[in-house]
Amino acid sequence: FSYQKFWEAESSQRTAEPYALKEFKSRWYILAKDCKDESIKTFGLDRLTNLEIRKTIFEYPTDFNADESFQFCFGIISPGGEEPQEIELSFNAFQGKYIKTLPLHHTQKELANNANEFRIELKLHITEDLIMEILSYGDKVKVIAPKSLRNEIRKRYVSALKQYDKIN
Repeated sequence: FSYQKFWEAESSQRTAEPYALKEFKSRWYILAKDCKDESIKTFGLDRLTNLEIRKTIFEYPTDFNADESFQFCFGIISPGGEEPQEIELSFNAFQGKYIKTLPLHHTQKELANNANEFRIELKLHITEDLIMEILSYGDKVKVIAPKSLRNEIRKRYVSALKQYDKIN
């Protein structure tokens, strides 16, 4: 198939062994071994064209489990050998009602639930998908830990505010 990454001008030709399908935010992805470098990758189905299905038989790896690969992931980005981190988020009490009834992730643990805040802990890899989700809550959430994530969120907000400084 041909595959077009959003951040590259040209598409590339791929041969892959498909292992699983995954959905995230109404987009579908295929988890497959890219035969070029033998690594398992995630390909967005909406960016895949000129698909040719071959009758080549391959062996599904006994050590691959899609659920385990994404066990500590929010979204479709699965960082290789990195360890997941303990993430602590504090939501305002109103937003907390939503987070309590529709948890962000299966690792979510409630740390506090009172008139001032709803605080949770998650065990996740810090990925772009997670950062975008946290940013989507705006002033209704504060990252307590880890400090590196708190600094990244702050940096993104500072950058966003600068966009408004440029408007006359």
